[in-house]
Amino acid sequence: MSTVEKTCSCFGHSDVNITDELIARARIEIDRAVADNVRIFLFGGRSDFDDLCYDLVTEKKNAESQLNIKRVFCFALDKQLRKPPSWFIRKEYEALECPTKDFDYWYTAIYYRNLAMIDQSDLILFWIEQRENSGAYKTYQYAVKKHKRIVNLFT
Repeated sequence: MSTVEKTCSCFGHSDVNITDELIARARIEIDRAVADNVRIFLFGGRSDFDDLCYDLVTEKKNAESQLNIKRVFCFALDKQLRKPPSWFIRKEYEALECPTKDFDYWYTAIYYRNLAMIDQSDLILFWIEQRENSGAYKTYQYAVKKHKRIVNLFT
């Protein structure tokens, strides 16, 4: 009997103070996710929290290679798949995707890409504080509205 693979997205504000406590808490949540059969991790970003989660998922992947963990970078614009922007650091993603393809305006595309990532996810790891004009906070509100399983490491 095979178990269904689950998906996790990671979102946070651009600037996050990465402390030893945050690293430890994020590592625990990633370990829990993997124990719960999360095998696909979606990343979209240019945030310190995304980078932290990527590093911890990579650490887990390297420690337990038999688990076949997949790291996926999700671009906001379809054209970025063909020609990645200068800010993009290739790292070691197993896949590059663009979950939404209908937007040209960058900020709108990011928002709808985030919603598409949430829709695909069984779990979302956040580092979000309540900031009404924040795109990351709007993404958090969408996940709450969709009744997704959420872990907010900000609190």
